[in-house]
Amino acid sequence: MQIAALRRVTAIGGGHGLGRVLSTLAFLNNRLVGVVATTDNGGATGLLRQTHHTIAWGDIRNCLSQLVEQPLAADVLNYRFRGETPLCGHNLGNLLLYTLDQVSARPLDGIQLLSRLLNVNTRLLPMSECPTDLIATTKDGIQCHGELLIDKLEHMPQALQLSATPQATPEAVRHLYNSDLIILGPGSFLTSVLPPLLVKDIAQAVRQSAGKVIFIDNLVHENGPSGQLSLRQKLDFLAQHIGTDVVDLVLSNHADKRLGIPCIGDLRADSEISYRHQTESLLKQLNFAVSALFKKPA
Repeated sequence: MQIAALRRVTAIGGGHGLGRVLSTLAFLNNRLVGVVATTDNGGATGLLRQTHHTIAWGDIRNCLSQLVEQPLAADVLNYRFRGETPLCGHNLGNLLLYTLDQVSARPLDGIQLLSRLLNVNTRLLPMSECPTDLIATTKDGIQCHGELLIDKLEHMPQALQLSATPQATPEAVRHLYNSDLIILGPGSFLTSVLPPLLVKDIAQAVRQSAGKVIFIDNLVHENGPSGQLSLRQKLDFLAQHIGTDVVDLVLSNHADKRLGIPCIGDLRADSEISYRHQTESLLKQLNFAVSALFKKPA
């Protein structure tokens, strides 16, 4: 079986990693949904969140920019204001999404409107439509607030949580329950992959969904604390926060037979950016994974 034969696929994460998965599978059109992390507090997103009570728009904008077919549209979304102006440091795509949110009933309405204007058929759903921040608890019991500080930790935190108890976006939960395949990663492990899974209803949907779960590992070690983790330790940390071990298969750039679950290696890097997955290799390995997971009994 090929991934094109699946009825519904949900990918969870944020930033460049999720965008690469979604753009690779964009041929699935509205059968594909991306559940996007909204806890970022750095960069242009952080500037917007400092002055307005809003979700983080940066990862959603990043995904949209990788899904649009026109390069100029991607450049417009990613345009960053510079110079001696009040807009200096802000990102046009983030401001567009924030503005659409202000004139819409809910954040999702603004995201869907911009998606239609850009002719993007893949659905992007924020993990929650309520602003929330990521909190890490260290082994010493110290709480570290916000992704910027968490990325600077010298050692892995003992646990992660959200600053509030945000409600999951209902559409995301429904799609997860009805998905044949759920994809986690790639991307920053603590600040892109984990945040959506800390939303109670999303974690429950991943646990209870009949869909198979694939974890896509990063090609290179991260600079943050999770760069210290082995693949097995990442899976254990995921299970700790989801409530059970849900991953059925791992995609990596090397096969690890010690995981206790199938691991398909040979993921290749993009020729221009070493930490970004090559789309042809990613699609090929995802098809291998789907064939293995949905193999019909003899």
